Parts: sequence; C-alpha cells; structure tokens
Amino acid sequence: MRLAHKLVDATFAERAFFCNSGAEANEAAFKLARRVAHDRFGPEKHEIIATVNSFHGRTLFTVSVGGQPKYSDGFGPKITGISHVPYNDLEALKAQITDKTCAVVIEPIQGESGVVPADKAYLQGARELCDQHNALLIFDEVQTGVGRTGELFAYMHYGVTPDILTSAKSLGGGFPIAAMLTTEALAKHLAVGTHGTTYGGNPLGCAVAAAVLDVVNTPEVLAGVKAKHERFKTRLEKIGQQYGLFTQVRGMGLLIGCVLSDAWKGKAKDIFNAAEKEGLMVLQAGPDVVRFAPSLVVEDADIDEGLDRFERAAAALTKA
Repeated sequence: MRLAHKLVDATFAERAFFCNSGAEANEAAFKLARRVAHDRFGPEKHEIIATVNSFHGRTLFTVSVGGQPKYSDGFGPKITGISHVPYNDLEALKAQITDKTCAVVIEPIQGESGVVPADKAYLQGARELCDQHNALLIFDEVQTGVGRTGELFAYMHYGVTPDILTSAKSLGGGFPIAAMLTTEALAKHLAVGTHGTTYGGNPLGCAVAAAVLDVVNTPEVLAGVKAKHERFKTRLEKIGQQYGLFTQVRGMGLLIGCVLSDAWKGKAKDIFNAAEKEGLMVLQAGPDVVRFAPSLVVEDADIDEGLDRFERAAAALTKA
C-alpha cells in the first residue's frame, strides 16, 4: 500500500498493479486495454497498434506487440490484431487507427532500437487520435521511468498523459518488481480473478521500490540527472567529433545514445569491446548506437574517469 500511494501521489494514476518484470507489466497493460474495449464496445474492438522496432518484453503477447520480428518469429502463430507503424510518424498512425483499435502503445524514448526520443507533437497527436477513436494510450516506461530522464517519468517532459503506464527495471533499483499504473475507471475492468500474479506486490519488492522512490523522486536527484546529462553530452560530442565516431548524441537525462557515423555504422560491438579493454562497460542499442545508462547517482568524478577511458578506447580504435 505504501508503494502504491507513493506512485499514485507522484503520477496521473489512481491504481497500481504490481508484478515482477517489464514484460509482466506490459502483458497486464495489453490485457487491460483489450478487456476495457471488450466490456465497453464489444469483442470487435481489440486491435493494438505499436511501433516498428519497439520492444515490450518476451512473453508471447508482448513479443508479438514488439515491432522486431527477430524476437517474435519461430514461436508458432502470433497473437493477431496487432499492427506496427513507424515511430515518430503521426501520419502513419492516423492512417492505421480505426474504431476497432483498443490501444496504441508507445515508448516515449525508444530504447532497444537506438535511444530515439519521441517528438512532442507525435505524442500529443497520438493522445488526440486515441481520444477520437476511444482507444487507450499506453506508455511503456520500463526504460525511461523512475528518474532516468530527469523527470520521475518521461511523459512529464512532454505534458502528455497516458491512460496506462508501465514501469519496471529502475523501479526496484535492480530488484525484481514492476508496476502497471492506470486510472480507477479502467482498473475496475480487471476484477479479482481476471488477472493476477503470485509474487507481485510482495513485501520485500515493495519495500525496496519504496526506498528507491524516496531517493530518486527528490528535486536534488532529478536535477542532478539533468546536469549529468549535460556533462556527458558535452564530452561525448567532443569525442565523437575528434575521432569521427558519432554524428549525433541524443536522449534525455541518463539515457543517452551516440549515433555512429557512416564509417562506423554497424560497429557498435567493436566499440563495446574496445571500451571493455579499457575497463569500461558501455551498452549498445542496436548495431549503430552506443548507449550510456549509468546509475542516476553516479559521481561526476566517475563520469569523467569513465569518459577518459572511453576516449582512450576511441583513440585505440581509430588508430587500428
């Protein structure tokens, strides 16, 4: 209850459903969207629109909604009634959405496919289209939530409120817990027995997540995330230019993607390996983007030391 109150007090939501992983939170969100549409409008209204290259989990439902066939092929018939449109393309969404659509699912920043932030007009337009067609807007904030972007949740940067929001990963600071947040009017469509979880909302997970929120949801930490973003961005742009590695440094807060230049396209793994040789762990978001997602409370000295190592890796690579 304490954790639910903290999340409700800090967001648009009035109800929280706790589970164990991002996939479970998204599974619950998609089931809720279909149940709401079924109850209010009948079984015809069940279609879900997601975006190309999205990632929403590895259960059969969530992997079908995710827009990456490499994760969903080879497991038998896919769940039907799901379509995919290009990210950040409002016209494509407008052309696809109908009165049979029960939900539109968007990551405010596409994580796995390259740290691509949504345009404000795109999210605003998606909100309006959902309202026109009685569809629910779902934000998958598994990667962007709980302070990662410099606000508690990324939707707050945009001023666009979803009907359902999913959170995991950082909610537990590494401990397994996830949440689906929604309004009271929608939540009542998943009555006891229609959906459930064995370990969701367990006392240990909730105690950990409550402690995480007490640290992260403070002006000091959120302002620190924004300041650290600038520290990263300034230095990474310099390194990118000096060594011809990146064309762009994008993202929000401490979710940063460095887009590789044409000369280095497809070689994110080589950069990952070179950094490892310098005793530095970086991430990749697809073959063309190097991703940085450090601790929200990383010290400036550690950022500088890490980027020194990254520069040494860049120098070694470009020499080779």
